[in-house]
Amino acid sequence: MLRKTYDWVMGLAGSRHAPAGLFAVSFTESSFFPVPPDVMLAPMVLARPDRAYFYAGLCTVASVLGGLLGYAIGFYLEPVGHFLLRLMGHPEGPEVFQAWFAQWGLWVILIKGLTPIPYKLVTIASGLAQFDLFTFIWASVVTRGARFFLTATLLKYFGPAIREEVERRLGIYTAVGVVLLIGAVVAVKLLG
Repeated sequence: MLRKTYDWVMGLAGSRHAPAGLFAVSFTESSFFPVPPDVMLAPMVLARPDRAYFYAGLCTVASVLGGLLGYAIGFYLEPVGHFLLRLMGHPEGPEVFQAWFAQWGLWVILIKGLTPIPYKLVTIASGLAQFDLFTFIWASVVTRGARFFLTATLLKYFGPAIREEVERRLGIYTAVGVVLLIGAVVAVKLLG
């Protein structure tokens, strides 16, 4: 089953519909969708290394536009923003987010935008805190761009070796990935 799913994703990553799917996943992940764009970006770069930077740029643009939707949810639809944040384990009120951004501001966006921590937390919380929109946009471009272009560069130059290793030990890497994901979720909940 795992091998079939992997082969299907790799096939989709090389299809003509892959860029539209990548854009959609990158856009929605920044505001409400739970799947990170890396899930599509990685196999797409592995399938077409010659388009690595195009895909990274597409991810960046879509992610920042989706981030603006997340910001708008927090800013204009406060009850919806609180609901989504509660679903992600953050039931705090707007005062907590305003204090958080007043103290850390730009660093919240720069650090969380580079990590696998759900970026939608930052986008919605930025809107709830009424963080400066211009700073939010440029910080999002920098941090999301850095993340996606770094991923694309590593996969473009080291991808074939990585792909061969992953295909040889797919089950082990999947198990490790699941453990790391669960660990990250637990850490976010404990630190949040």
